[in-house]
Amino acid sequence: MEFNDNQAIYMQIADFMCEHILQKKWLEGEKIPSIRDIAVKVEVNPNTALRTFNYLQDQGIIYNKRGIGYFIADQGYKKTLELKKKQFIKEELPKMFRLLDLVHLSFEDIKQYYQLYRKELNN
Repeated sequence: MEFNDNQAIYMQIADFMCEHILQKKWLEGEKIPSIRDIAVKVEVNPNTALRTFNYLQDQGIIYNKRGIGYFIADQGYKKTLELKKKQFIKEELPKMFRLLDLVHLSFEDIKQYYQLYRKELNN
């Protein structure tokens, strides 16, 4: 995993894990890779991965069964979706609106490009 300097590493790992949930690679009630496994996969210190797990647990997305491991919580998908929507609205939309104004793109233009993107995605 390549990290960027604009966001804390543990949050970038949380984004990675949230993508797995939103893509339904990890389902509610399902055991997920351990802290150590995630740390090895993304090449970070296990303490950084632990910080990610604590964050996701605080959000109600995952839970720990002591001695067994971490699992996706009931409503984990819904909570992940809500979290990512809030982050997108707060962080990404303002940047996108500013750029749209700079390059003089309308929502109708965006709608056409989005429809093309979805069409290509389905092929």
